[in-house]
Amino acid sequence: NFIYGNCAPEWDGIICWPQSRAGQLVSVLCPEYIYDFNHRGRAYRQCDLSGTWEMVPSINRTWANYSECTRYLTTNHRSHEEVFERLHLMYTVGYSISLASLLVAISILCYFKRLHCTRNYIHIHLFTSFICRAVSIFVKDAVLYSISDTSNADAEFTTERPHMAGCKVAVTLFLYFLATNHYWILVEGLYLHSLIFMAFLSDKNYLWALTVIGWGVPAVFVSIWVSARASLADTHCWDISAGNLKWIYQVPILAAIVVNFLLFINIIRVLASKLWETNTGKLDPRQQYRKLLKSTLVLMPLFGVHYMVFMALPYTEVSGMLWQVQMHYEMFFNSSQGFFVAFIYCFCNGEVQAEVKKAWLRRSLVIDLKQKAKMTSSGGGGSCYYGGMMSHTTTHSVSLSAVNHRALSYAAGVLSLCKLYHDRAKRTNQSQDCV
Repeated sequence: NFIYGNCAPEWDGIICWPQSRAGQLVSVLCPEYIYDFNHRGRAYRQCDLSGTWEMVPSINRTWANYSECTRYLTTNHRSHEEVFERLHLMYTVGYSISLASLLVAISILCYFKRLHCTRNYIHIHLFTSFICRAVSIFVKDAVLYSISDTSNADAEFTTERPHMAGCKVAVTLFLYFLATNHYWILVEGLYLHSLIFMAFLSDKNYLWALTVIGWGVPAVFVSIWVSARASLADTHCWDISAGNLKWIYQVPILAAIVVNFLLFINIIRVLASKLWETNTGKLDPRQQYRKLLKSTLVLMPLFGVHYMVFMALPYTEVSGMLWQVQMHYEMFFNSSQGFFVAFIYCFCNGEVQAEVKKAWLRRSLVIDLKQKAKMTSSGGGGSCYYGGMMSHTTTHSVSLSAVNHRALSYAAGVLSLCKLYHDRAKRTNQSQDCV
């Protein structure tokens, strides 16, 4: 039923524009499938007098105005800005602290060879995924803010701009590292669960399979999402949700969260049963509950239990104070989880503390020995010290005796330092290996 001289129906990647008469300004409601849009606004497109959709010559693409769809039309716009600024500051500080602590933790685990084992290799991968997630968020924010500054200068929303390619890459990397972070949390849960129920998975030979799960599986579904987004909704920057396409990466992430939570519940169940069996009649029930609570709190950051609180509640389904509570809760725990994991599983680890103490003791011993050597060598010169008191005929013998005396003192000092090192080594359990 197309009428010659009218603008033909066209899909621009966001809206399917209807057939329109020449010279008409067409308005369509903002699509509801894009959850981040203002659904009360309208998008506009011009059908020119020649019966073609108006073009943007600089990019050779059709023109459309989506400014109402992307603009906040609420009366409390300023309060929303303040909330977003506060949230941005919160997660920037949180991710910065996590990033610094994770870098220190990885350096420690990589530096000490006695800490090289399957468990710590998995920890290193998990820490790396947290680092990549933090860096990708900082990069994405920088790119999106530069894009928003450009968009503010031009209120007209076109379906594509030349500088959007970098934005799409930044968003894609962010989604990939977000997914890898969740899957390495899952790998940690699977590994800990296997140590309790299936000890065969603790062998180093199975580390490659866990690595494929952590880095490979997210690459598969993120690549599928990229292909679908580029084919079906290649509009603007890919930070705006495009209907059901988001479930391509959200369903696998949600599945990882649910599986990890089930592993967490099962491990807590086993810990509780073991605690009750071994301490029946020995500990007060309150002490047993305290031990179980301590174990639970230690495992919660590793298993990402906090994700379960608002997992079934999308941002678009809540508003007002509940929305603010949800956002502050998620931004705080998401940004600080890396710090908690590094603190609990590296800085508070007994093996790590023993290795750091041993390295510090070695360094102190080396410094002490160098100082002893300098003190001994500074007395050299033989007759210089004794020359004023002895005659020339006795200087040589006195110098030799002085040297022998200093040599004996130096040897005694070395022996005493070695004894001190041995005693401290016994107290710090330096012979303990990474298991």
